[in-house]
Amino acid sequence: MTAVSTRDVLDHLQRLGMSGYEAKAYVALVAAGRPVNGYEVAKRSGVPRSTVYETLGKLVARGAAYEVRGSSDATDYLPLPPAALLDRMRREFDGSVEALQAALPAVVAAPEAHLIHNLKDAEAMLARAGDVIAGARRDLFLSIWPEETRRLGPRVREAADRGVEVSVITFGKEGPLEDRAGNVREHRFSAPETVLEDLGYRLIVVVGDRREAVVGGFGDGEAWGIYTADPAVALMAAEYVRQDLVLQILAERVGADELDRLFATDPDLLRLLGRGRG
Repeated sequence: MTAVSTRDVLDHLQRLGMSGYEAKAYVALVAAGRPVNGYEVAKRSGVPRSTVYETLGKLVARGAAYEVRGSSDATDYLPLPPAALLDRMRREFDGSVEALQAALPAVVAAPEAHLIHNLKDAEAMLARAGDVIAGARRDLFLSIWPEETRRLGPRVREAADRGVEVSVITFGKEGPLEDRAGNVREHRFSAPETVLEDLGYRLIVVVGDRREAVVGGFGDGEAWGIYTADPAVALMAAEYVRQDLVLQILAERVGADELDRLFATDPDLLRLLGRGRG
């Protein structure tokens, strides 16, 4: 298990709604293991003494800490145990999500144009691709490489498990996708090294319900891509994956040697592949 630092704990508490001072004070209370007063919380946490009582008051107001009377009739503080705090946060978060699911659609304006935006790096592209996969309800088309499969494979398996029809062409061993992710085929007709030599990058295509798509590439330590909710672009991206799967199935049925012969001799194929020029 990966070790979690105090900094990580503070960051996660802030993501769940605590201010920086509140998170520091709560962690100090938990680490103390006994009731402590504001002065000690300030000393343990780094929260300024001028604001520590205000901060503790906010923790008390949100139910994350409690006031108790100390031996000298001064006010000490105890934290809500972490397990109880996390359960409460989870309930509050789930309640807010349910409320927003009902309320947000009522205030959303109809878009003037179909959304499209650039994805500036690999993390942004994989995160947006994960969103598309998670949002798919009917079908999912992917053209993907093992490097990206390691990140997106679990999401694809979840989609298959909830009944989404999954179709995947993978350049190289699919690894964590396995057979249970849906109709997964390794692209044997075009070897991965040949594709990399021709294109210079690993192309990724992820299409959900033929209504939204992520298309991009990875290579030389860089990444580029777009997300689009334009159904015409999404449909074309899905057709790209479908045609690649059809080619793979044809190679399986008629034999790769026969396809190699056609690609080497058929003038129309040579023209489309750019190999007919002197």
